Amino acid sequence: MLPFVLLVGVAVVVTSFISGIFGMAGGMLLLGLLLLFMDVAPAMILFGVTQLAANGRRSVLWRRHVAWSIVWRFLLGSTATFLIMRTIAIFPSKASIYIGLGLIPFAAYALPGRLTPDITRPGAPYICGAFIIVLQLLAGAAGHILDIFFQKSRLDRRTIVGTKAVTQVAGHFYRIAYFGSFEVAFDGKIPVWGYLGAIVLACAGTSLAGLLLVRMTETGFRQWSRRITIGVALSYLARGLWLVAAP
Repeated sequence: MLPFVLLVGVAVVVTSFISGIFGMAGGMLLLGLLLLFMDVAPAMILFGVTQLAANGRRSVLWRRHVAWSIVWRFLLGSTATFLIMRTIAIFPSKASIYIGLGLIPFAAYALPGRLTPDITRPGAPYICGAFIIVLQLLAGAAGHILDIFFQKSRLDRRTIVGTKAVTQVAGHFYRIAYFGSFEVAFDGKIPVWGYLGAIVLACAGTSLAGLLLVRMTETGFRQWSRRITIGVALSYLARGLWLVAAP
């Protein structure tokens, strides 16, 4: 039990630090690691708790840069879609989550520039909110697809990170509510104090990231984000295909 808890603790700090800098990538890395040792539902809940804390902390750090007009429209789209998804109650497999984590970044990069949506357009936040919540519940993480909606906007990196953080708070809250409703959600592998510790570590990693983000250039921000994303995506795609092929 102790080695597992320590491993999770280190993973939470490192991935929260990565997410705190780039606004993405850390989440998909953490979820993939948790799925190596846990079943889908409890992994999703622990992931949701830590990411809710990390994004909540990031929202506070960059609250002055959040584009609230975008956030409210995003929430309307995501809330309506969550209610529909909860009625359907689809339960994804580990293989499908790994494959989803591996394919989503490449789908994001492959989208032609002329088709890239702009989150600042009037209807874009509604569509984004609806689409992202589906991916978060069925494919595990959707930060890279969320990022597509910000690529063509004229928002700076602080506004992007802060606004995405607030929208992700809602997404992870819905994730916890969705998977927490299944009977297999809590397997007793993580004690209550483990969740509390994960929250503290997630906030710590996010706070440390804020110190680096203010020193990073716009070019460095985008280059490192792409490199980390592609590396993690390839490893998860391979893991998912191996699970499908395994007897």
